Amino acid sequence: MAPRNRTFKHLLYWLFTATRGGTNRGRIMEVILEEPMNTNRIRKTLDLDFRTVKHHLEVLENNDLVSSMGNHYGKMYFASEKLMTNIEMFEDVWTGVSLKLRGGEKEK
Repeated sequence: MAPRNRTFKHLLYWLFTATRGGTNRGRIMEVILEEPMNTNRIRKTLDLDFRTVKHHLEVLENNDLVSSMGNHYGKMYFASEKLMTNIEMFEDVWTGVSLKLRGGEKEK
C-alpha cells in the first residue's frame, strides 16, 4: 500500500475510532454518501442536535472527507473527491466500527 493511502487510512481510524464523536461522524458520512444533505436534514435524519451535526461536519470538512456548496441554512454537504477515491478504505474502517458497536465480528 502506498504511503499516501496508509496515511489516509490512519486518518479514518483516528476520526472514526480514536476520537470522541467518531460514531456520529460515521453515521453522518453514511447519510451523506446516500444523498447530499444540509445540516438540518442530517439532524432530522439522525435525530441529533443541530450544533452537534454542525461541529462534526466542520471536522469532516477540515479533514477533506466532505465538501460543501452554498451558504448558511442551504449549505449542502457532499462526499469529497478524496473520500470517493478511497471509498473502500472508508467502508472497511466503518464496517469494522459498526460491527463492534453491534457486538458482532467482522467477516474475513
